[in-house]
Amino acid sequence: MTGKDVAGLEEARDSIPAGTKINVTFLGNEDLDMRVAAAKAVKDMGFIPVPHISARRLSSEAQLEEFLARLQEVGATEHVFAVGGDPAEPEGPYPDSLSVIRSGILQKYGVKEVSIAGYPEGHPDIAEDVLWRHLEDKSAALAEQGLKAVILTQFSFDTDPVTAWITEVRKRGIQSEIRIGTPGPAGIKRLIGFARRFGIGANAMIVKKYGFSLTNLMGTAGPDRFVGDLAALLAENSAAGSVKLHFYTFGGLLATSRWAGEYVAARS
Repeated sequence: MTGKDVAGLEEARDSIPAGTKINVTFLGNEDLDMRVAAAKAVKDMGFIPVPHISARRLSSEAQLEEFLARLQEVGATEHVFAVGGDPAEPEGPYPDSLSVIRSGILQKYGVKEVSIAGYPEGHPDIAEDVLWRHLEDKSAALAEQGLKAVILTQFSFDTDPVTAWITEVRKRGIQSEIRIGTPGPAGIKRLIGFARRFGIGANAMIVKKYGFSLTNLMGTAGPDRFVGDLAALLAENSAAGSVKLHFYTFGGLLATSRWAGEYVAARS
């Protein structure tokens, strides 16, 4: 959810299981009060807030400490997501999430678990070897500091690169829980727009496999086929380790939570 989605969370709260992790964004058009209020709302409604820390958006060490201190006041620092962020040039002393992790500041404010980014289909602006090195370095830095790590991936439409990437993560000795980014049900046009923005494959063959057509952009699509296929592939891979889902709620919190509840009910 974004800092503006508190009303949407209130609307969806009864369809989301208690204790669900809900990430809270760190966008350029949000301010400190909005981010903290959203994290507090998540906590107050019985869920686990996972505030984002966007390294390149931080103008100073003092800003990072102020953010964490405010989050700690509302009981929202145990779980965070450290990510580089969008700005082409860092706005302060942190060029990437690794520099935030290595600062030692997170533990000072009660952080126990740090989510870090994974990119099964690569990143439009970062070379693949660099992505792997960063993932290994961040995993090692968190282990050294006694912090639990979770790898949270960009969303995908195709199970093939996802399962290949999971296999490679495990081959590199990284055994942290992986949460695979999964688009919640949303308009097809909107899904494709997000895919293009983040450099994710959305060609005709892949989206047909996912379950919708590029020739009909007016409908909506859910991740039923993607989730089912991924579950089947992981069941065959004993080395996959702990793999869960992370939903990007492009169609809204309520639509996504209802979809998840219906999906589980239909298979139980």
